[in-house]
Amino acid sequence: MRYEEFLAELKASQDLEYRQFHKRLLKNDNINVLGVRTPIMKKIAKKYKNAVDELLSFPDEYYEVTFIKLSAVALLTYDKFVEYIDKCVPLIDNWATCDCFAPKCIEKHKDEFLPYIFKYLSEDKEFYQRFALTTLLHFYVEDKYLQILFDSIKKADLNYYYVHMAAAWLIAEILVKHYDKAVEFLTDKTSLEVLDKKTHNKAIQKAVESYRLSDEQKNFLKGIKR
Repeated sequence: MRYEEFLAELKASQDLEYRQFHKRLLKNDNINVLGVRTPIMKKIAKKYKNAVDELLSFPDEYYEVTFIKLSAVALLTYDKFVEYIDKCVPLIDNWATCDCFAPKCIEKHKDEFLPYIFKYLSEDKEFYQRFALTTLLHFYVEDKYLQILFDSIKKADLNYYYVHMAAAWLIAEILVKHYDKAVEFLTDKTSLEVLDKKTHNKAIQKAVESYRLSDEQKNFLKGIKR
């Protein structure tokens, strides 16, 4: 498969109206967008999941090309997936690609994958850290990993906008699934020293918007906003 042929396949599914809409959502004028809808890209990724090396050799000149690369890698078995993960994370340069890169193989290998999460979280790079936090959000919001989640949020550089938003999203999800423990985290003195006001309040805002919390819980959370 030549890159030109692959690009022609993508352009055959191009939707120019959607392109304008999605480009606005990405909020990054440096990203070139063809305008191919996500279900179509995932279908193409499935088609080429056995040609990952070939896909990864293609230039990342379009949002869709990178998205399909990562989507194809995400379909691999865990052992194969981890062979490519260090090549994939550096390709992430926007929130949409990051948030959709959630390989299901991690689900059965959570403990094994933690060192990768810690590694990416320690990198001073916005989307490395966002990927670490969104992976925790997708697969680790359970009692066994709560302390790891809280420690990871404390270590994240919340000065990065997309890290701040991921941290708030993660806290909101913990509030929904483990309300009492999350409230302890939000009111703990050491947490308050690390967790900035905007992330604290954004997490509460996101949780209050959820239909999965009671009115009583929502009112309490509104009362602890900073």
